[in-house]
Amino acid sequence: MCHQMRSLSVDCTTISGWLFMISVGFNAAARDVLSYAFTEGEQVAAAVSDLCPLLALAIVLNGIQPVLSGVAVGCGWQAFVAYVNVGCYYGVGLPLGSVLGFYFQFGAKGIWLGMLGGTTMQTMILLWVTFRTDWNKEVEEAVKRLSKWEDKKEPILN
Repeated sequence: MCHQMRSLSVDCTTISGWLFMISVGFNAAARDVLSYAFTEGEQVAAAVSDLCPLLALAIVLNGIQPVLSGVAVGCGWQAFVAYVNVGCYYGVGLPLGSVLGFYFQFGAKGIWLGMLGGTTMQTMILLWVTFRTDWNKEVEEAVKRLSKWEDKKEPILN
């Protein structure tokens, strides 16, 4: 039964990946004309084409960062992840986006670049922590925590 569930999970993930790659590939191939399906304005079409590379970078970063956050939260480092999130978004992303978007007059592109800067910083911090962690030690700590529960004979839920 477990093998069937694992196989189903892998199949669903593979199909999801294919669908995602097809849609992103279509977007990349048609970005100069795709916006004309929704507007007749050439300025809007040019803005969409100009912002598509940022969308691609956001998709990559937002595929990596939640996994790293999940690893850290799964290790019990919720407070650390919260501080990193708040610090990177509100301490780096918003100020950088405001400066790029309004002071340097990059507009939406500058705001998005600032937020991507915050997300990049968050991803780099979480990558650094993930690679610097002694996972053997983490496994030993998890085994110790589990053994505390095994020693108790009373049920967890009454």
